[in-house]
Amino acid sequence: MKEKILIITGDAGEGYECLYGKHRFEEAGYEAVIAAPSVKRLNLVIHDFEPGWDTYIEKPGYIVEANIAFADVIVEDYIAVLILGGRAPEFLRHNEKVIEIVREFDKTDKFVFSICHGIQILTAAGLVKNKTITCYENVRFEVEACGGNFVGKDEAVRDGKYVSGQTWQSHPDFYRMVFECLNEK
Repeated sequence: MKEKILIITGDAGEGYECLYGKHRFEEAGYEAVIAAPSVKRLNLVIHDFEPGWDTYIEKPGYIVEANIAFADVIVEDYIAVLILGGRAPEFLRHNEKVIEIVREFDKTDKFVFSICHGIQILTAAGLVKNKTITCYENVRFEVEACGGNFVGKDEAVRDGKYVSGQTWQSHPDFYRMVFECLNEK
């Protein structure tokens, strides 16, 4: 039986982060399970940077099927969790089941991977205090307000069982660290 990695996202999750992560895990022989508020087709988005804009832009992205609803997730079935960015974390951080899931991954000393705005879920769960973290630069305030140490100069950062990345542009550094972690287990 393949080891499983849980991917947390929802509508408006970052499409490239979702599909790249899913495919990288599957390529390495893991089962990537996409969890969302319900089992349904998710509308992902594309965030990109355009000259002249003060922030990123958003376009409609790919559609992906959620495999499992948050209510049905059993953390002991997974070796790690990946929390994606996009706008999904903005609303998922208010979902008590999501908060419970990520806290259980932490409590059971499993790997917690977060990229871009995914850190918003970890800040809401109270899991960044005293951790060295990176994320999308405009979420820095939330990390620091919750007691985390934001590092903006690195594309990806590891702090124990946590790996965090800034954006989808961080994938090479981020996934290098993610797979170093998975090879340790």
